[in-house]
Amino acid sequence: MKANKYLVVLVPLMLLVVVSACNKLLPGAPDSEDVIAEPIDGLSSDQLAKHLVGDALFAKVYTPEEGLGPVFIQTACEGCHIGDGKGHPINLETRFGKWVGSTFDYMEDKGGAQMQQRSIAGFTPESVPSGYTHKTQRLAPVVTGMGLLAAVHDSTILNLTDSLDANGDGISGRVAFLSPKNYTEFDGNIHTLNPSGKYVGRYGKKAKEITIQDQIVFALKEDMGISSDFDVVDLVNPQSGNESGDNVPDPEVGASVVRSLVFYLRTLKAPTRRDLDDADVIEGEQLFAKVGCVKCHVPSLKTSLSDISLLSNVEIHPFTDLLLHDMGPLLDDGFPEGDAKSAEWRTPPLWGLGLASESQGNVAYYLHDGRATSIREVVGFHLGGEANGPATLFLALSEAEQDQIIAFLNSL
Repeated sequence: MKANKYLVVLVPLMLLVVVSACNKLLPGAPDSEDVIAEPIDGLSSDQLAKHLVGDALFAKVYTPEEGLGPVFIQTACEGCHIGDGKGHPINLETRFGKWVGSTFDYMEDKGGAQMQQRSIAGFTPESVPSGYTHKTQRLAPVVTGMGLLAAVHDSTILNLTDSLDANGDGISGRVAFLSPKNYTEFDGNIHTLNPSGKYVGRYGKKAKEITIQDQIVFALKEDMGISSDFDVVDLVNPQSGNESGDNVPDPEVGASVVRSLVFYLRTLKAPTRRDLDDADVIEGEQLFAKVGCVKCHVPSLKTSLSDISLLSNVEIHPFTDLLLHDMGPLLDDGFPEGDAKSAEWRTPPLWGLGLASESQGNVAYYLHDGRATSIREVVGFHLGGEANGPATLFLALSEAEQDQIIAFLNSL
């Protein structure tokens, strides 16, 4: 009896020691402000359950039996968007085409515009064919905060345009106007039709997609070779013949999969600001505005009405105007896309910039193709285009002042 009595006391004590030791050996959960892939606060239990379904689909690794390929870039959404963050240069997407006079040919008969460099067993991966004149590469973007950007009304974006540079500051942002696809679904509280029957584009490096759904349907097909209810034509490698598709019946995923992914991206939180009380961050934000970076990287936007109440009438701070700007010869990739000319790029949101390296192997890769690994390099590539003025003023600052701006950007 005495031995049993000692066991009753000793076993809990031993468990307590083990738990305490584990707590010292294992790292604790990261703070919310240091994490990108989290749902927005305040979701109902039903909404959170739906978010988690989309989360699982975003991480799902597809197999050939489920429709992967026959040619593809990655096997899962998260293969490019690691932790929902910005992609790594090992996963660069390649697009190619050729200029024929003043017309750009996307060489779709040769597998363009996007190359799928991997394939399932028994099939030939694509390569850039002969005859192309221009090739461009893209890093996968951060996907957090997309739901808030989706809730910004078209009129808010249109009010930021200055296509004729009426104020004479050298910056003339314009909207990318796009024709809807036959499956594009619109929220009347957000999207408005212009007199030419087109809508405002806001997603992609050159704003070539109108809605999150458009972006997802494109990525499923072009990145993974997954057909859906919204685009039932499977991906093939024309270089191997137009009948070189896989043997999985199309569509390979239903509308419910696409809509679950849409809901997931809509309900990802925006990255949280950090170090708000840091003196260098405070001074850097003021200098960022003073040199004129905020003319394109607009600090605040307000959302409109949304069917998800948490997204309605919210002031957000993405530091973008969602407009196209001519970035000059240093960033001209010779590749027009959607309504964008080859030197035009949509102003990328800056929120989450300071966390970019978390998904990139602790080395931050900037710009559309990861060519820059420091913010000073990024600014240098802004010379010669619409951002020439702000870039010149930044480079004229003292090193200490530049460091303050960089501290501010890393706080986003």
